[in-house]
Amino acid sequence: MTRRDRISKLLRQRILVLDGGMGTMVQQYKLGEADYRGHLCRDHRCDVKGNNDLLVLTKPEVIREIHEAYLAAGADIIETNTFNATSIAMADYQLEPMVRAINREAARLARASCEAWTRKTPDRPRFVAGALGPTNRTASISPDVNDASVRNVTFDELVAAYGEQIDALVEGGVDLILVETIFDTLNAKAALFAYLSRFEDAADPPPLMISGTITDASGRTLSGQTVAAFWYSVSHAHPLSIGINCALGAKAMRPYIEELAKLAPETFVSVYPNAGLPNPLSETGYDETPPITAALLREFAESGLVNIVGGCCGTTPAHIGAIAEAVAKLPPRKVASAS
Repeated sequence: MTRRDRISKLLRQRILVLDGGMGTMVQQYKLGEADYRGHLCRDHRCDVKGNNDLLVLTKPEVIREIHEAYLAAGADIIETNTFNATSIAMADYQLEPMVRAINREAARLARASCEAWTRKTPDRPRFVAGALGPTNRTASISPDVNDASVRNVTFDELVAAYGEQIDALVEGGVDLILVETIFDTLNAKAALFAYLSRFEDAADPPPLMISGTITDASGRTLSGQTVAAFWYSVSHAHPLSIGINCALGAKAMRPYIEELAKLAPETFVSVYPNAGLPNPLSETGYDETPPITAALLREFAESGLVNIVGGCCGTTPAHIGAIAEAVAKLPPRKVASAS
């Protein structure tokens, strides 16, 4: 049985739970520049504080504790701490040479935690999703308001960067590849091209998950696509799952998830929203408490819209625990055929 068949079988049996926010959790450790540098980057020529992906090398115990907290809360799928771990994004910190090591180690850390929890409960396996973020550049939108033709990254550069990341994540042992928080579909298509070119003839490739971001009430991505346009732009990759994450809270995501569920009857649907909108006065920095987010996602499940649920920015193990409990006894969305 291939990995895709194995995970598809589980998704037909129950709703799987993805983990929650990484940045929110890292912030709680109140790490300083020295923590981020560790011994490895002690003499690095520029500041690295805020580079959370680097922590898999310089402060791995922090990332391990966060993974463990989400697994203990009920997560079935753990994302690698690699949202910004491409050579393009790492250029901000002048750490491009460390990209492969960061991705490999991030995968190994998540793999070790998942395997330990799977040994505890063999009837409930845990999986590692290699996270590919959107990078800090966009292939569709000019960074210069005075010249719409300007670009600060090319498609080929994105393909090369994503390819390097995918190779290292696979070396580290991921089960899935997750192209997430897509605000520019052209960036995502570069990631998909890198993925497909590597696994076109593979007998058992890591299944592909795709998750876009609707940035505001217009119902469009930042690069201007509707939910339908987004789906038709990426459906050629035949992902295991298609979904929406980040940006809006669950309540505002509801109509877009419903539309996506109708558009993709043969593909599993995922949703992992922020904990509402940012709120500096709240404990986590976001509006929604765990019971609020869990209740909203429970309604998604009761309406037959989802197969995978979790959390994004502002969500914590408490959110994931509440979500896992809320959907535990609810059936997953029915999929026409294993895609």
